[in-house]
Amino acid sequence: MKIAMLAPIAWRTPPRHYGPWELVTSLLTEALVARGVDVTLFATLDSITAGTLDGVVPAPYSEDPSIDAKVWEFRHLSYLFERADRFDLIHNQADFPAHAFAPLTDTPIVTTIHGFSSDRIMPMYAPFQDRVHYVAISAADRHPALRYAATIHHGIPIDDFPFDAHGSEDLLFFGRIHPDKGAAEAIAAARASGRHLHMYGIVQDAGYHDREVAPVHDGTTISYHGVVGGADRVRALGNARALLHLINFDEPFGLSVIEAMACGTPVIATRRGSMPELIDHGVTGFLVDTPAEAVAAITRIDDIDRATVRRAVADRFTVDRMADDYLALYRRILGG
Repeated sequence: MKIAMLAPIAWRTPPRHYGPWELVTSLLTEALVARGVDVTLFATLDSITAGTLDGVVPAPYSEDPSIDAKVWEFRHLSYLFERADRFDLIHNQADFPAHAFAPLTDTPIVTTIHGFSSDRIMPMYAPFQDRVHYVAISAADRHPALRYAATIHHGIPIDDFPFDAHGSEDLLFFGRIHPDKGAAEAIAAARASGRHLHMYGIVQDAGYHDREVAPVHDGTTISYHGVVGGADRVRALGNARALLHLINFDEPFGLSVIEAMACGTPVIATRRGSMPELIDHGVTGFLVDTPAEAVAAITRIDDIDRATVRRAVADRFTVDRMADDYLALYRRILGG
């Protein structure tokens, strides 16, 4: 089986720090290669893989201002689809632009939909659903107007996230600094609970950061640390009493949720989107509907057994399970 894995080009694959789509693409690629699958990763040329790296994009457009996103994205797609007949299947991780090329090749295409930004993108999904096999990353993110080949939750390499049996007394916010991710709500809940909140993440909305985060960052009650990677990232995820994920949108998945849980850190999340699929209320964390419920959940967080939290990820959200699910889908599409 020869697979062309199409990565986004916003960030390197795998990303140095931020880049959830690129991270999932890398995790799946490496797991497939480890299973003996012949995978060619089409990604930025600074990307790293045990498979075959191919492509034309010199660097990620979010890191190199000389890379025009639209120009290089279509150059990236053209380069892959020119070679489509060399592969048994193309796995598109780079959203809807690839669908423009779908009618031009007989090679089967799988698109993992990493979340719908709005119904406005449906004209690049609905007309192609007889040609492209769509995968949802959660049941909550399935669009009623589309047919899906499968729902496959993301998985992580759990051994990369060591279990922390104790955590600390402090709370954690881990995500984009953007209204969707609920940074202001996390700050309010932490202050009401009297616990120190550590915040990590890329600033995606500078005005929101300047209004909601910068004025309260004092290093004593609220500490914003910016983007973090490597061992520091894992340490931050594990060294917390709880992760506050008080989102203001229907999150399609939430990698930071299962990463924190893999370390044993329970999650307090707004009951929206995929959160009820990831969190077992009262067992691995708490699902809340109001700010008052979030504060109350913080007072109950010691009711959660951190070993049970870790075990839930080991049972349901490993990269091996994800790779097996995708392999089963590939074989079903290819008829064997």
